[in-house]
Amino acid sequence: MKIIMLGAPGAGKGTQAKMIADKYGIPHISTGDIFRTNIKEGTKLGKEAKEYMDQGRLVPDELTVKILLDRVEKEDCKNGYVLDGFPRTIPQAEVLTDALGKVGDKIDYAINVEVPDKNIISRMSGRRACLGCGSTYHLEYNPTKKEGICDSCGSETVLRDDDKAETVKKRLLVYHEQTHPLIEYYKKQSVLYEVDGTMDMQDVFQAIANILGA
Repeated sequence: MKIIMLGAPGAGKGTQAKMIADKYGIPHISTGDIFRTNIKEGTKLGKEAKEYMDQGRLVPDELTVKILLDRVEKEDCKNGYVLDGFPRTIPQAEVLTDALGKVGDKIDYAINVEVPDKNIISRMSGRRACLGCGSTYHLEYNPTKKEGICDSCGSETVLRDDDKAETVKKRLLVYHEQTHPLIEYYKKQSVLYEVDGTMDMQDVFQAIANILGA
């Protein structure tokens, strides 16, 4: 069961990916985590990636896919995995499809968590993060007991710069230009499934579980 999670920033795909991984006993693979692990462990691929990152350059798609394939060949991926944050563009998807094809493999499900932009802007601009312990809250869905104060450690909670409405709008613009075309790409491969991400988190997860057949 090889799954790719699709959706705009703030759609909740990362949360759903973790829940899928827990339920089905498969790894939740984030490309950011893989990069950090390879760099920390000083692997050959990690050293290559670090050279690009140290120069402030994007890691090439081919190298990103190599690092990803190295990860999915590990024993814990024998029953499948959930990819979160990759691919982000059509060229990345094509490199991934080609690389998996060479080892007789393919993606089984591309699940798009669909949420309108206006909902995402409302969701993200309502987020608050604790300056002390990093706990996250939401003014509407998960407020602190005392306004502006973290329930866990008593530190101040703030609206992070990347959650401000203007920043979110810019991130959504990049998403629609670069990542949204993946929906059509995976639809053509007959592996695309869509769920309504505006529902309650557990209802979204149940819809995904229905798609995956459990």
